[in-house]
Amino acid sequence: MSAHSQAIASAALRPRARPSLRRWTEREGVFSWLMVTPPVLFLLALVGYPFVYGIWLSLENRPVAKPGEFIGLGNFIANFHDPVFWQVAQNTFVYTFAATALKMAGGLALALVMNQEFRFKNLIRAIMLLPFIVPTVLSTIAWMWILDPSFSVVNWFLIRWGIANPGPSWLGNPSLAMFSLIMVNTWRGLPFYAITLLAGLQTISPELYEAATIDGASTFARFRYVTLPLLKPVIFIVTMFSVIFTFSDFQLVYVLTRGGPANATHLFATYAFDVAMGGGQFGLGASIALSMLPPLALLIAGMAWYMRGEKSS
Repeated sequence: MSAHSQAIASAALRPRARPSLRRWTEREGVFSWLMVTPPVLFLLALVGYPFVYGIWLSLENRPVAKPGEFIGLGNFIANFHDPVFWQVAQNTFVYTFAATALKMAGGLALALVMNQEFRFKNLIRAIMLLPFIVPTVLSTIAWMWILDPSFSVVNWFLIRWGIANPGPSWLGNPSLAMFSLIMVNTWRGLPFYAITLLAGLQTISPELYEAATIDGASTFARFRYVTLPLLKPVIFIVTMFSVIFTFSDFQLVYVLTRGGPANATHLFATYAFDVAMGGGQFGLGASIALSMLPPLALLIAGMAWYMRGEKSS
């Protein structure tokens, strides 16, 4: 074999050097940034820009079809002196706390039941998800018929059993309208709570329950000292999401009552929409929508602080 052939053979056997770009992208730090960058850009485009633009709108007097005029905190000051705004704030807090408490209690009860062994358990779990799967607008329209004073199946039962005649106007009475919204929101949010808490229950080792039973713990004691402490992180996460979704609820309220009667069911989201799109005051509407952020941030921070204190103790 000639020297030239030997040089070609040795060059063929030698491993080829990887391209420099490929070596660079295979670094852990570089690869991580490449994976994170697209979703970050997506969030900046679809969340960051509208959020910043909403802040700018809230600082302007911006009627529809007219150029905006910078007025600083004028819109927020106007909200502060508006009695309807404070009624909306009260409605939002009542709606959020009542619906979240009912969903937490009902979801935990459903999760405890679904964690037991019984026939058709998987079928029942699938059926339980239906309220959460059905589109909000579609299920809300169904509830409009259920609560309609003329065609309400609820009123039909009340009249037939002699409890009320005529049946109440569920969406026309201010107190009953808010009660109805809370019930519908609870019905829709129960599956989310139940399935999430069920997943948390299934991570608890059965040996802990066996040890507690051997020590003479009752059913309630096992729930209080074994189940509840181990479920607290899951309860915190699901409650945080529930508070965020309920506090900023729009579809359910707007389809059922549109904030009525007499602003009795207006929340921050629906009131901001009415002022901005119905009243043509984009700046004022943006300031109302942004008013959700401080109380919501304080609620989440308070929950996180409480959980941190529980962990440290």
